[in-house]
Amino acid sequence: MALQDVCKWQAPEVQGLSPRLSLAGGWVVPRGCDPQSFLRTHGPRLAHGTTTLAFRFRHGVIAAADTRSSCSNYVACPASLKVIPVHQHLLGTTSGTSADCVTWYRVLQRELRLRALREGQLPSVAGAAKLLSTMMSRYRGLDLCVATALCGWDRSGPALFYVYSDGTRLQGDIFSVGSGSPYAYGVLDRGYRYDMTTQEAYALARCAVAHATHRDAYSGGSVDLFHVRETGWEYVSRNDAWVLYSELQRLPEPEKQEEKAAGQAHPEPAPPPRAGDGGQLSAGLAPGDSGLPAETETL
Repeated sequence: MALQDVCKWQAPEVQGLSPRLSLAGGWVVPRGCDPQSFLRTHGPRLAHGTTTLAFRFRHGVIAAADTRSSCSNYVACPASLKVIPVHQHLLGTTSGTSADCVTWYRVLQRELRLRALREGQLPSVAGAAKLLSTMMSRYRGLDLCVATALCGWDRSGPALFYVYSDGTRLQGDIFSVGSGSPYAYGVLDRGYRYDMTTQEAYALARCAVAHATHRDAYSGGSVDLFHVRETGWEYVSRNDAWVLYSELQRLPEPEKQEEKAAGQAHPEPAPPPRAGDGGQLSAGLAPGDSGLPAETETL
């Protein structure tokens, strides 16, 4: 005999409970108030900041992010994880409200697991991105703040999608999200190539996040680096952002290297002869004998 039968205890009615999130119209607000207007007027105003990036290249997808979690001028956690694994071949960067990002990634993990059990295989990266955007679009206007880059590898190869909480879904090769994204885009646009080697991709991602943390007050801490391969995602490293930036400052400037290389490949022509030179052409100055500085591996 069960203990509840001995104590004559009856469980409360649970038919109305559901493990799913409540519908958009089910949020509790004062009677007679529109949820969207109420949240815009009385909702908290919090300044969010982060730097996350992801790009697709020949050997997979790279995802990198800083580790500083902040709320206005308060640093809540200097070592948070902003790249969340979804399953073995899919992970995503998180930008926005930390609680919203974690909650929706848990919902996405559950839904993908249920689909895998029903269909016998995991959905594609495009399918996961569409599912997430469709679920979040129902909560548009309720101050939900989630901006993510889904990085994965499926039957079609490496794939990258950007998903926002209003239902926006974009496919591309490079995405950077957060308050430090303009600085990260400046580095990525200059150094990105689809046919990069793995080490070049690692160096580019670290460089972009390190420069963004130096310029953006809401980004900082360390730089997390992930690599999604055909065999699954891999956690590559975590490096201190300030140490990375200091080491990058000691490297030779790329502009000077390019100018030196261009001078050696295309030497300046000899100047025209001048009067009084005895009809002899003045020899042009040959480029210096010293070669380019040895290529330094970027951390």
